[in-house]
Amino acid sequence: MELEKLSGDDTEGMMPNGNHVDELGPEKVTLEDGYDGPEEAETEREEFLPHKSDGKAQPQFTDFEGKTSFGMSVFNLSNAIMGSGILGLAYAMSNTGIIMFLILLTFIAILSAYSIHLLLKSAGVVGIRAYEQLGKRAFGKPGKVLAAAIICMHNIGAMSSYLFIVKYELPLVIQTFLGKTGNTGEWYINGNYLIIIVSVTIILPLALMKQLGYLGYTSGFSLTCMVFFLFSVIYKKFNIPCPLESEGNATHYLNDTAAMTCEAKTFTYNSQTVYTIPILAFAFVCHPEVLPIYTELRSATKKRMQNVANISILAMFVMYLLTALFGYLTFYGNVEAELLHTYSKVDPLDTLILCVRLAVLVAVTLTVPVVLFPIRRAIQQLLFPRKEFHWVRHILIAITLLIIVNLLVIFVPNIRDIFGIIGATSAPSLIFILPGSFYVRIVPNEREPLRSRPKIQAICFAVVGVIFMVMSTSFIISDWVTGEKNSGGGH
Repeated sequence: MELEKLSGDDTEGMMPNGNHVDELGPEKVTLEDGYDGPEEAETEREEFLPHKSDGKAQPQFTDFEGKTSFGMSVFNLSNAIMGSGILGLAYAMSNTGIIMFLILLTFIAILSAYSIHLLLKSAGVVGIRAYEQLGKRAFGKPGKVLAAAIICMHNIGAMSSYLFIVKYELPLVIQTFLGKTGNTGEWYINGNYLIIIVSVTIILPLALMKQLGYLGYTSGFSLTCMVFFLFSVIYKKFNIPCPLESEGNATHYLNDTAAMTCEAKTFTYNSQTVYTIPILAFAFVCHPEVLPIYTELRSATKKRMQNVANISILAMFVMYLLTALFGYLTFYGNVEAELLHTYSKVDPLDTLILCVRLAVLVAVTLTVPVVLFPIRRAIQQLLFPRKEFHWVRHILIAITLLIIVNLLVIFVPNIRDIFGIIGATSAPSLIFILPGSFYVRIVPNEREPLRSRPKIQAICFAVVGVIFMVMSTSFIISDWVTGEKNSGGGH
């Protein structure tokens, strides 16, 4: 039987952490070409899924037996969603107001869950477990190239945001340990030098590993650090007065207007409001990791994986909302684009914030190699699809990527610009445009005609993504050109 042939060696391309290094599943023998129509889809489905005549739903990935529990899958996807974007949410709320932020956050969370629904249903039709391969199945080789390029762009943005945190927070940690305040000019508290040192001494050696599956053990620690960060933000809300008063070594920077009116706004709009939706979209992107987690889920079904996604998104929704709310209610209009950096303006020697900084620094530093790995895999698939593993190529790609990311972090002046431009381009592509397009192309017309409600919804979903991407990018570029920067957004 064709299924037996496929199941014997299909896991060769799988990394211990669920990532894939080559074309996977039944696509190895059936998906060399692009999508040619519904007949091909139905034929292919019969080839790799066991045929049942009783009308029951077909299992999704019969060539791989998942062993990960439901709870662990929720944990893994939550960790995939959680990232440095959480540090920019209080800034986003300060530029929208509490009610508008809540509406936008709810809107993005619901759309993210629907987007995962489209991905899972598309994957269930053709049994593909990698985002890039769905692109190939839907649009042929150009679709694979486009999906891989977008994933690379998004992950480079994510790596940059992590190193931005290192750039701005590590010098403050070193200063605190040395008992210094202010920038005294030493090289070892220069953020640009520090990110290079961290990249060379910590990130690069980990990124050179042939297999990075063991780094999955840092997921629990990373998520715990972010929970600690949330509790610290809530605690500090009740310990930092507004307006701030001059005490000891504290440096106060509130402008006169904010100092006079420590009041929360429900709705507001300014030149920085255009960054809010991109920041929120960036914070919810987890789509390249959904299919590998789905594959490894025990007793995997679309409904079971959708429940994993819904619980994960709901958990992150609550965490994001609380972080943004209490961060905003602490500093109001003076919250900065990177929340932790704002606390240093209050008391650089605060022990609790120092512990939070250390925890977040360790978490994001150890996450960078994991984020780098899918980019390298995508580059190898695009440029060297038939080549065997080679250490020189493996090392050169990692070094090149780290050089690019370091240059971005050194020369881009603000983490908000990373969140903004990546959130306005790759995030809507991964959340809106590609899942909707894949669904329309992959699901056979015999099952769901083009004019059926699900496909019309998917088309509208993709169109909304295009509109959002064009408008957000245009607003951000216009903001750059006019130079209308909010004073609270700088570093």
